[in-house]
Amino acid sequence: MKTQDRSLDEDSLAMADLAEITDWTPIAGPDDDESGEAVVRALVHRVMASTTWKPWPLEPGEVIDAEMVSWGFTTGRGITMIVFAGLAFSDCPDSGWSAYDIGPDDLAAAEAGLDEHWPEHLALATQHWGVPDYVNDDSADGFDDEWEPGAGAGRRHLAVWVRPGAQYRLYSTRPSSDPLTTAVGVNYAVYID
Repeated sequence: MKTQDRSLDEDSLAMADLAEITDWTPIAGPDDDESGEAVVRALVHRVMASTTWKPWPLEPGEVIDAEMVSWGFTTGRGITMIVFAGLAFSDCPDSGWSAYDIGPDDLAAAEAGLDEHWPEHLALATQHWGVPDYVNDDSADGFDDEWEPGAGAGRRHLAVWVRPGAQYRLYSTRPSSDPLTTAVGVNYAVYID
């Protein structure tokens, strides 16, 4: 197993960007199977009307693919956000702790790494988003469905902040032997209602 332990600076910027959105309701779109240019353009207009984020520009001659359902934005802090009708997350690949190339004999070490680094991620999220409405880990009976059905499935840790039109979720991946989990870390996303 290999690990990376990087500063949380990018995550701090991204969490600050997310914290500035006090109501996600205007950003939410139909969470259906529709895709393509009209869906993406409507999404871009909703996000631009509710944030100061700048959408990724189309290059001359570039078209929005018929299968596209999301779009990327750059925040004023320089963070990339990916937004779908029902989900938003930051792209901060150079932030925080992660483990990868996990083999079958590395699961305990991956769990220990998550347990060691979870508190600093939770403290950072709490700094930006306040006290969570829910926080627990997979040692609790019924954890997988405790917050809501399936919310804890595949997670080792979970914290949730409820906002108008959304839930911010901070979580870590639960290492598993079947199927083998090959990478873990602490992540966060906005689940838009």
